[in-house]
Amino acid sequence: MSESKSVTARLSAAMPRLVGTGTLTVLVAVYLVLVMAAVGRSAFQIIDHFSKAPIAISISGVSAVVYLLATAALIIHKGAWYRVAWVTVSIEFAGVIVVGAITTFWPNALGPDSGNAFGDTATVWTVFGQGYWFVPLVLPLAGMLWLRKHPAGIRAKAAR
Repeated sequence: MSESKSVTARLSAAMPRLVGTGTLTVLVAVYLVLVMAAVGRSAFQIIDHFSKAPIAISISGVSAVVYLLATAALIIHKGAWYRVAWVTVSIEFAGVIVVGAITTFWPNALGPDSGNAFGDTATVWTVFGQGYWFVPLVLPLAGMLWLRKHPAGIRAKAAR
């Protein structure tokens, strides 16, 4: 009996916790939804009509990669992954602001109809994420807030 406990204890210690708080669980769940949305959207756009708006569709692909990395980094959130989380969430926020501003004030700057949040050349970040109920605008802020409240150094000291 005690051996099974030691095996269980060793496995628990060896495996990183996927989530540390209820807030992180919700954050990761929302990120996973956006990963699926961004990957699906960009894959379809690249396959179906890349030549129509290559800049906007490339931004869709970049956003998918950013969401994927941010999600993985938030799940692991240890050591270098903590820094990766900060970098990707910051890039995500900058992308939402820059692409949102461009598509709001210059709707065709990234391609025809790229300012239409529901158009076939839109990105997840078009018009500050309007096509996704502005979740792409709020999510990086929530991620930054969570990362700020859970610094890697404090977590490492608590684990000892």
